[in-house]
Amino acid sequence: MVGERGRGGDLEVGAGGWWSDEVSGHGCRQMEVELVRRHHRHELRENQCSSTLVKHIRAPVHLVWSLVRRFDQPQKYKPFVSRCVVQGDLEIGSVREVNVKSGLPATTSTERLELLDDDEHILSIKIVGGDHRLRNYSSVITVHPEIIDGRPGTLVIESFVVDVPDGNTKDETCYFVEALIKCNLKSLANVSERLAAQDVTQAID
Repeated sequence: MVGERGRGGDLEVGAGGWWSDEVSGHGCRQMEVELVRRHHRHELRENQCSSTLVKHIRAPVHLVWSLVRRFDQPQKYKPFVSRCVVQGDLEIGSVREVNVKSGLPATTSTERLELLDDDEHILSIKIVGGDHRLRNYSSVITVHPEIIDGRPGTLVIESFVVDVPDGNTKDETCYFVEALIKCNLKSLANVSERLAAQDVTQAID
């Protein structure tokens, strides 16, 4: 279905925007808004922008979360990541060095794990260095079970806040970051749904 995106409106999700990969029913949309209010509130400074993105995936939540939680292996579903190295044990405060594939205005990104909650399915990271223009970038991604066409599915919500670089507007900055996240979420859906189909096939066999 057609995606939608807006700034403000009746959703009232804060100062940022909102994008959903499909037009949901009123009840489903209200659930999304409540989850955003609960987990995706960002404190914005004057020179920052923020946005929230939603993706519905036709795969069970445990499978999707198994990909999202891998702070040490974002390349499992993020198409722009070519390499990732984490120093030491994987824990809150751990830092990963990410190499970015050519074609983007970046080469490396240094990112710190802010939160990893396996019970609530929450992952939060903050960019603390690297060769790019995303200064003071932090994001939260949450994963929630839902039913899609009578089968177990997953609602994924990702939000971010970032400085607006000199020479750019808030809208330009948000559109750029949203485009990257949309690609990541689309890839996450493709990988998760392919793994879910394999699970079904193996169960039948």
